[in-house]
Amino acid sequence: MTRPILVPVLGDQLSRNLSSLEGLTPGEAVILMMEAWDEATYVKHHKQKIVLIFSAMRHFAEDLRAEGWQVDYVTLDDPANTGSFTGEVARAVERHAPSEIRVTESGEWRVQAAMTEWEGRFPCPVSILPDTRFIASHADFRAFAQGRKHLTMEYFYREMRRKTGLLMDGDKPVGGIWNLDAENRQPPKQGLSAPPAPKFPPDAITQEVIALVAARFASHFGDLEPFGWPVTRAQALEAAEAFFARRLDLFGPYQDAMVHGEDDLYHSMLSTSLNCGLLDPLELCRAAEAAYRSGRAPLNSVEGFIRQIIGWREYVRGFYWYTMPGLAEANELGAHRPLPEFFWTGATDMRCIADCVRTTREDAHAHHIQRLMVLGNFCLIAGVDPRQVADWYLAVYADAYEWVELPNVAGMILYADGGRLATKPYAASGNYINKMSNYCGKCRYKVSQKTGADACPFNPLYWDFMVRNRKALESNHRIGRIYATWDKMTEDKQGEYRESAQAFLDSLVPASPRWAR
Repeated sequence: MTRPILVPVLGDQLSRNLSSLEGLTPGEAVILMMEAWDEATYVKHHKQKIVLIFSAMRHFAEDLRAEGWQVDYVTLDDPANTGSFTGEVARAVERHAPSEIRVTESGEWRVQAAMTEWEGRFPCPVSILPDTRFIASHADFRAFAQGRKHLTMEYFYREMRRKTGLLMDGDKPVGGIWNLDAENRQPPKQGLSAPPAPKFPPDAITQEVIALVAARFASHFGDLEPFGWPVTRAQALEAAEAFFARRLDLFGPYQDAMVHGEDDLYHSMLSTSLNCGLLDPLELCRAAEAAYRSGRAPLNSVEGFIRQIIGWREYVRGFYWYTMPGLAEANELGAHRPLPEFFWTGATDMRCIADCVRTTREDAHAHHIQRLMVLGNFCLIAGVDPRQVADWYLAVYADAYEWVELPNVAGMILYADGGRLATKPYAASGNYINKMSNYCGKCRYKVSQKTGADACPFNPLYWDFMVRNRKALESNHRIGRIYATWDKMTEDKQGEYRESAQAFLDSLVPASPRWAR
C-alpha cells in the first residue's frame, strides 16, 4: 500500500490553489486540518473571529471531501486534541505513516518557526512551500527593499501594477496617473448611507461552532451574535458580487469618511474572506478592473480598491517578513502607557472612540480610517505601548493575522519602527476627525476648544505628543515645520496644552488583566 502525503492546511489557507495541494490527486494525500487551542488563545481573539475561522475550516473540509479528498479533521473538543499544530501533526504522522509532509508556509513568524522544526522531529521528509497566493514573493520584496532607507509603498505598488498588468495601458497607468488618492478623501455629506453588505445566517455547521465558542471562550472579547460573515467560498463570492454591483462606485470618494452608526458605508467587507483564503486577490482586482473597463465604476474608486490589495496588502506582507522578528518589539518613540480600559468596554465620552469600539465589539470589524485615525491616532498621541496596541488589534478584528496587523500597527499607526514604513507619524488633532466624520457634533467634548476640561482630548494630546517626541521628529521634512507653530505660542498657551494633556492622561484607567493574553 502506497504511503500518503500528509498535507496540513491552516485556518488562513482555505484555498483550492494552495501550493501544497498543487499537482496532487485525492488518492495521493491526506489533508490534515486542526482546530488548535493555542491558536485561538495566544491572544484572546474576538468570539466572532474564532467562529469565522473554525466554521470556514469545517465548510472547506466538507467541500474537499465532496471532491473526493481524504480529510483528517481534528475539532477543538476532540478529547485527544493536543492544542497545538505540532502536536496534531505528530499524532497524524502516527495515524497515517506518511511518505512526506507537504505544507504551505505560514503567514506568521511563530508558526513558521515551529514548522521549520518538523524536519528534525518527524520520520519523513518535510517540504515547506512558498505561498503562491501572493503576487510578490519574499525574494521580490527583498529585492525591492535592498538599499532603500524608506520603503515607500508607492514605488512597490507601481511594480505590482506592471507585474500584474492591472489598470495599465501598455507600460503606462490608465488615465496617466498611478495613484488617485487625492480624489478619494471626501468628508461625509449629511445623511450619507450605503447599501448594506450581505449577511449570511448561520447554517447548522456555524451554529455548532457558535455553541462551541460560547462554551469554551466565554471570557473573550466581543459579541458572539448576530453572526453574518461569509464562511464558504460561495458566500464570499456573493459578498464580492454585491460590493462590485452596489458599493464600488462610491467606495473611492468615501473610503476615508466616518459616520456614526454606519459601520460598513461603501467598504467592501471582503478582507475576512481574502485573508483566510476564500477569495483570491487577483480575482477581486480583475473584477474591479472589469467594472471600470465596462463603465460600471469610476477609475478613482477602482484604482483605490486595487491599490489596497496589490499595493498595500502585498506591501505589508513583504514588510512583515523583511523586518521580523524585530518589528514585534519595535518602540522607537519609547511609548509605555498601558492600553486604556475603554478600548475593551467603549465606556468613554469621546464619541468617536466609543463608536469605533462599539462596531469592533459587535462585528469584529472597523474600517481602516476608524482603525488608523481614531483608535490608532489616540494610541499614538497618548503614548500607548506598541506591544499592547498590537495585541489588541490582533485580538479584536476578524481579518487580523499578525503578518497584516503588525506592520499596520507598529509601522503605519504608531511609528514604532522609526519611519521605515511610514514617512511620518499619522498624528492628528480633533480637526481631522471633525472634518471626516459626524462624530464631533454630539460629543460631550468640544472639538473647537483646544485646552481645558471640555476640550476634545485629541487637541492637547496632539501637541503633547509633538513636544514629547521633538528630538525624534523635528528633522522629518513632512512635519518639522509644525514646531515653528509651537514655538510661536506663548509660554502660557504651551503650558495650557501640556497641562490639559497630562490631566487627561492621568484620568485614564489601564485595561483590566482579564483582557490580557
